[in-house]
Amino acid sequence: MGPQAERADVGAERPGADRLLTVAEVAALLRVSNMTVYRLIKGGTLAAIRVGKNYRIRQSDLDAYLAAGSVHAEEDEG
Repeated sequence: MGPQAERADVGAERPGADRLLTVAEVAALLRVSNMTVYRLIKGGTLAAIRVGKNYRIRQSDLDAYLAAGSVHAEEDEG
């Protein structure tokens, strides 16, 4: 196995493992700016992992954030 094949294995999805997203990826998914994602992290609203000077967000943490922010029209009309 050559060095390129080993690098490809590092990025391969592991069954049951959470995917780690960058701030830019989360911002693109939510259609907000990177700064908005940083504010959510700093405010404790969105869980993140510090990797050196950068943040990574677990897919499951993003899913939980989205689920917590979901509203149903019937609840909102009250």
